[in-house]
Amino acid sequence: MKSAYELALEKLNKMSGELRTLTPEEKEKIAEINKKYDAKIAEVKIAYEEKMGKASTYEELEAIKAEMAKEIQKLEEERQREKDKIWGTQSSSSGESKS
Repeated sequence: MKSAYELALEKLNKMSGELRTLTPEEKEKIAEINKKYDAKIAEVKIAYEEKMGKASTYEELEAIKAEMAKEIQKLEEERQREKDKIWGTQSSSSGESKS
């Protein structure tokens, strides 16, 4: 007799299909993508730190922080789209961790 866990796992596997593993080349491409976007995000943070240092009011500082967060979010979304192309998916909603 199977446990509830085993039954749930079987059901999940049926719903999500077989899990795909990456080739070494695909892993390298994902590592390059992560490195590229980590550098871009670091550049954004450095640029905005300078702007934050020049802010004269709390409201101005908060506006700069919000602008920086929006730009970083855009870069994170671009990163995920590039990684999704390698995984062969259109979104990150599959049951597999994409690192």
